Amino acid sequence: MSTYDQFFWLIYPYLMLTLFVVGHIYRYNTDTFGWSAKSSEFLEMSRLRWGSLLFHWGIIFVFFGHVAGILVPKGFYEAVGITEEMYHFGAVWFGGAAGVATAVGALLLLYRRSTVSRIRINSQKRDFLVLILLSVVIITGFTNTVGYTASGGAFDYRETIGPWFRGILTFTPDVELVTSAPIGFQIHIFSALFLFGIWPFTRLVHMWSLPLEYLNRNYIVYRRMQGKKLTNR
Repeated sequence: MSTYDQFFWLIYPYLMLTLFVVGHIYRYNTDTFGWSAKSSEFLEMSRLRWGSLLFHWGIIFVFFGHVAGILVPKGFYEAVGITEEMYHFGAVWFGGAAGVATAVGALLLLYRRSTVSRIRINSQKRDFLVLILLSVVIITGFTNTVGYTASGGAFDYRETIGPWFRGILTFTPDVELVTSAPIGFQIHIFSALFLFGIWPFTRLVHMWSLPLEYLNRNYIVYRRMQGKKLTNR
């Protein structure tokens, strides 16, 4: 095992997950009032509507897809009668649809934040970093699943990345399982772990504030003040 492999697939994951846990505790105790998404709906709503809906609904299905593919062992599916073909059909078509929705939503939100002047002025660099990083994670995950797996590639992430990640969580990681992964999968893992590391210091912390309720809530109504006209640019 090379020093490179030891760092990126053994030390780096624990470093990012430690930042994820400790960072949330620190952020909650030092910036309770900043624990929000800092809504910009009153600045621009039309582009936000589609971007937000696509991203939030898509990411929920992507999350459960990762639970099914990474955290649930392959042997479980064999035990309950789910064949390899059935699993890959769901991963490619349902997972692919969720990936497309999430990617389009993230790109719409990034485009909105970059082009609407009032939102851009009120944004921080980490807001752009999060959206760019999310786009990288989503696009690499989508291309790996649909592009590589659907094309009949010999690499099986359920027999390699899945056991490696479960080993990270149980403190028994086998680094060799992930060192042979195609570069696309490695980029996906690296960028996803980096996202976990910076998560506590961004607006993503709002996810822990009843995110499912957010998806079904009514839009906040902002009314014009009499004698004044609010416009969007």
